[in-house]
Formats: sequence, structure tokens, C-alpha cells
Amino acid sequence: MHILRTPDARFADLPDYPFEPHYGEVPVDVDDPDGPTLRVHYVDEGPSDAAPVLLMHGEPTWSFLYRHMIPPLVAAGHRVIAPDLVGFGRSDKPAAMEDYTYARHVAWMRSLLFDQLDLHDITFFGQDWGGLVGLRLVAAEPHRYARVAIGNTGLPTGHGPASDAFLQWQKFSQEAPQFPVGAIINGGCTTDLTPDVIAGYDAPFPDDTYKAGARIFPTLVPTTPDDPASADNIAAWGVLSQFDQPFLLCFSDRDPITKGGDAPFRTKVPGTADQPHTTIEGGGHFLQEDRGAQLAAVLVDFIGR
Repeated sequence: MHILRTPDARFADLPDYPFEPHYGEVPVDVDDPDGPTLRVHYVDEGPSDAAPVLLMHGEPTWSFLYRHMIPPLVAAGHRVIAPDLVGFGRSDKPAAMEDYTYARHVAWMRSLLFDQLDLHDITFFGQDWGGLVGLRLVAAEPHRYARVAIGNTGLPTGHGPASDAFLQWQKFSQEAPQFPVGAIINGGCTTDLTPDVIAGYDAPFPDDTYKAGARIFPTLVPTTPDDPASADNIAAWGVLSQFDQPFLLCFSDRDPITKGGDAPFRTKVPGTADQPHTTIEGGGHFLQEDRGAQLAAVLVDFIGR
């Protein structure tokens, strides 16, 4: 496996992102802990002895997406952990698309968050692939979680039809000659991002050779029952159907990709009962960018209750 590492200079002077980097090492092959490793970056802010709030990003963003949510959560007394998935942000980037699988993403994050950081009493929030990966981790070790919140995400098994908007995105990811990450994120927001913010989203990718993970991610979403990840996601739903810790849904109202994606959780996850589920009005797919302060306040209130 050929591994690329974005030069640190690319991350200098990012707007509203003053956080010190932290790194862990995860095995390329989790069945071979003595083999080659990947360096994985994470933000770690707030008091180290506080219960962690785990924020997981999706495609094609990185922890920069949470820059407006981290300070208010820390101000409320919480420790905030925001990792960069392998292939994104300051984390290492395998150079071949076939290096990435859904199962590997789950295993890499499990190695970092459970085996190395040994997080417990977690408040989790995940969006987009942050939910697809993060909910698998909830199902893997539910005892580590005090509460869960999700927005604009899901846990697809391939049994229901994918939305036209998602299928178009999947097609674009594989066929477009250029994959302009910052512009793509801007297109998924209801607000117009400033040039320096767009540049911040482009920062992890000096050129197209660094974008293998970003390119392949949309194709890893299970859209048919015979997808390699379908059985694992079905098993995860089996665990979530018994998960009775508080489970909050905070989807935005202007995301065509995940519209209606909260419905399966309302009917299947016991922890969603009697929770004050929130619709984040005016938020696009990347609701953390459009309504980050509002979403942070929702999480602070959720923990407080």
C-alpha cells in the first residue's frame, strides 16, 4: 500500500481552526498489529478528565467542519474529540481507491477511538459517513456510549432504493474529470462559503493523487443487498434495535441526500422515544457549516438533560 501524507504547511493559518494536532497510529491491516501503520489525526480539546463528545465527519470533509462547534462544547465543560477519517484531513491517505473499504474505515476508527484512546461515556454525533462509520462503532461496543445524536446520515443495508440525488452524486464521484472538494462542499451548503474556507477544505489534497479516499467513498455506501457491507450493517441494526440510551435525531430541512433518513431510527431504536428531536432549519447537507452554533447548542442541551 502506497501511503501519502499531506505536508503540514498546507494546514497553516486555517480560518477559525487553531486546534493543536494529535496523532495515533492504526494498523493498515487490523489483523496484523505488527505490520505497517497509518497516522491518524484527531482534535482533542477541553478538559482531559471530562466525558468525551465525539464528532465524526463524512465525505469529503474533515474535522475542519466542526470548527464552529468545538469552542461552545468546550466552553460548556466538555472534552471534544474530532478525528479525521483515513484519507481525509491531516490523516494519512492510501493512494489507491481499492485500499479503502467500509470495513477498513470502521476498523481504523475502532483502533484509534477504542484501542488507543479508550473512550467511554461517549456522547456521539455523526453526519454523512461519520454516521455510517460511527453507528457501526456504537453497535460494536454500545457500553461505551452514554448518548447518541445524528444528523443527515443513515445506516443503509441496500434493501431500500437510494435517492436520485445520491445516485447522481455516486455517478459524479466516479466519472467527473475533476473532483473539486471545496467547491463540492460549498454546493452542499445553504450558505456561500468564503474563499479561505473553501481553501481550508481543499487543504488536505495538494493534488488529485491524494483524493482516492474521497473519490471512492460514495461507491462504498450499500445500495444493493449483495453489497459487502450489507450484512454488517444489518447486524448493527440488530444491536441498535436494543439500544435504549438517549438517541437524538437532528437532521436539517434542506438536504436532498438524506431527506427522510431519520424515519428508520424513530421506528427501530428504543432510545429515540421521548427525545426532543430537532429539525435544523436552513441547514444543507453540511449542517455543521450552515448552522454549527445551533447544532452545538442542541448537543449541549442534550447532554445537560
